[in-house]
Amino acid sequence: MAASKCELPLSKVYGLLEPGPVVLLTTAHKGSQDVMPMSWHTMMDFEPPLLGCVVSENNFSFIALKATRQCAINIPTFELAMQVVGCGNTTGQRVDKFAAFGLTSLPAEQVAAPIIEECYANLECRVVDTRLTNRYNFFVLEVVKAWIDPACPQPRTLHHRGNGVFMLAGETITLPSLKK
Repeated sequence: MAASKCELPLSKVYGLLEPGPVVLLTTAHKGSQDVMPMSWHTMMDFEPPLLGCVVSENNFSFIALKATRQCAINIPTFELAMQVVGCGNTTGQRVDKFAAFGLTSLPAEQVAAPIIEECYANLECRVVDTRLTNRYNFFVLEVVKAWIDPACPQPRTLHHRGNGVFMLAGETITLPSLKK
């Protein structure tokens, strides 16, 4: 190994490979709605848009997602950072997170889960594959409707690095590509 490198504890690897912006997963089940911050997600296909995500079985949202097979992925900008952290530090079993953190629940068009008005983008999703759910809490979602705020062309999203550390999305660059 190069002399300029030092060993990184394996528990820190997540912060190097975080998959994308922190999102707020919303669900609705048995008359209640919930909001859960989530950073363990990944795009899996372009069309139809498929994404995979991990939702711990210890989270209140897991029960609703498994039962209804519907959710919304809401993408906040840094202006909602304190609400994101607040939602992550509370449980939907005891707290109405929409009310507690000043988030506006709007009805979605294709799914029963609400979308969050304050987020710059919202993805209505249906669960299409649960084969890895029992072992890894991994759900495959298909985006069935997508919304974006055109007034926010350069969103500064939050990226979780682990242990309460976040990074903000920065400068956008365009490089030549022959891909879509």
